[in-house]
Amino acid sequence: MANRPPENWRAWMAEVARDVEAGILEPECAGAAEIYPESLLRATDSALDAFEVEVRGLLGPSDDEVFGTVERVVLALNAVDGDASHGGAGYCTEEREQLCEYIDLTLGEHGVDVAALAARRGINRAEITDAWRDW
Repeated sequence: MANRPPENWRAWMAEVARDVEAGILEPECAGAAEIYPESLLRATDSALDAFEVEVRGLLGPSDDEVFGTVERVVLALNAVDGDASHGGAGYCTEEREQLCEYIDLTLGEHGVDVAALAARRGINRAEITDAWRDW
């Protein structure tokens, strides 16, 4: 099963905290909590929860059904990214890449041939989120 990006981000924060505690990293260089506030992590997990439930319900889906599922998760993640309650934190390049990869892998794990799906739309598989993505 694909690792959820917030799991990766939490692991990175824990590693930074361990490095500070061990004296490997200066405390002023450890702004991990600011990059990934818990509110952003929880909201991202919530959007991905809904996506996973929807993907599990896809049985022999049409391309439109799959793209509808992708659209809904991307719009939910757009809302998370734009939510001011996270103190200005949001998704940057690395986070965007992890989220897009997670969407692709999750679809594939549930029987969707993402490369073929994208090809039928005349796009690259890395572009399946592009029509709706603001982050």
